[in-house]
Amino acid sequence: MSIEKVRLFLEEQGYDGVLLRRRNNFSWVTGGNTNYIVQTMEAGVADWIITREQAYLVTSKMEERRIVEEECSDLSFSFEVLSDDWYKPAEHLIESVTTGVRMAADMPYADWDVVDEELGKYRSVLTADERERYRNLCQKAAKAVEETCREIEPGQTEKEIEAHLAAKILAGGMSIQVLLVATDERIYRYRHPIPTEKKLDRHAMIVICAEEAGLVANVTRLVYFGELPEELRQHSAAVARIDSVMNHATKVGATAGEVIQAGIAEYAEQGFPDDWKLLHQGGLTGFNSREFLANPETPHKIVVNQAYAWNPSLPGVKSEDTVLLTEKGLEFMTYTGEWVYQEVEVEGVTFVRNAVLVR
Repeated sequence: MSIEKVRLFLEEQGYDGVLLRRRNNFSWVTGGNTNYIVQTMEAGVADWIITREQAYLVTSKMEERRIVEEECSDLSFSFEVLSDDWYKPAEHLIESVTTGVRMAADMPYADWDVVDEELGKYRSVLTADERERYRNLCQKAAKAVEETCREIEPGQTEKEIEAHLAAKILAGGMSIQVLLVATDERIYRYRHPIPTEKKLDRHAMIVICAEEAGLVANVTRLVYFGELPEELRQHSAAVARIDSVMNHATKVGATAGEVIQAGIAEYAEQGFPDDWKLLHQGGLTGFNSREFLANPETPHKIVVNQAYAWNPSLPGVKSEDTVLLTEKGLEFMTYTGEWVYQEVEVEGVTFVRNAVLVR
C-alpha cells in the first residue's frame, strides 16, 4: 500500500509526519482517487497528514462530504477528518496535530522541509495495482492520439485538432496535463509547440500527457498526407534509432544520466550532434508527466517497476512512448499494435518503434 511507502519514507528519513497537499500524492495514497476542483493547480482541496501511527484528512466542511463519501469510502486504512468552514484557513487544523513533532511537506508550508523529490523515489516504484491501472491508461491515451491522427483532415486548424483529441481524452475518463499540436513548418521550428490557428496542410505532430487516477501517460504520434518526403523518412528512422538506444540503456542499475549519454552519442552517430539540446529528452514518469528531466549528469539509479518516457526529436519528427521496466525487461505500455511501425535492432534486441502514418 502507498501509505506504507509514506511511512517507510518517514522512518528512513527521520520525520514524524508529512503533509501531502499535491494532487498526485492524494491519488497515490488513496489508490487512484482525486481531490481537485481546479485542474490547473498542483494542490487540491483536501490534504493528508500522515504520521507513523495516524492519518488525518484535512479539508473544508464545504468539501468534506463528497471527499469522504466518493474519494475515501473504500480506503484500506483508517483516518480522522479535520475540517472547518471554507472561509477559515486550514493552518489551525494542521497545527492541532503537528505541534512539537518533526514534519515535512510535499510543497512549501511554514518552515518545514519540502520533500516531494525524495517522495518521488518511493512513489515512482509502482505496485501491481498501479501498474495495471497505468497500462489501461496508456492504452486509452495512445489509441485516442492514433485515432485522432486517422480522423483529422487537411484544412483543420491546430486548435480544431486539439479539440478533437481533447474530446476523446475527456470522454475516456482522463484529464489533460499537456496537449501539443504542430503542423507543417511549425514542427521544424518549435520542439514544444502549443496549438494555434494555423491550418494543417500535409504534416501534423500530436502530443498528449493524459492523467487518470494520478498517473500520467505520455505519447507522441505523427501523420503525413501525401507521399512522404525522403528526408522525413530518414529523420523518422534516425529518431527511432536514438529512441531505441535510449530505451535499450534503460536497465536496472544504470543511471538516468547514462541513458541520456547513450542518446547523445546516437544523436551524433545519426549526424545531429547538437539536436539533443533543443528539447529535453524525458525522464522518470508515473505520478508526474516527468518526476524529473534527465540530463547527462543525473545520478538517479533505475530500478524495476519504474516507468520512463524518453522523447528524442529531430527536424520534423519526435519519438515518445511510456515504458515500464519489469522483471522481464521493458514493456511499451503505449504500444497499441494498431499503428505503423519500424523495427530497430540494438545489440541484438529488436525494438518496434513508431513511424509516420502516411495517409
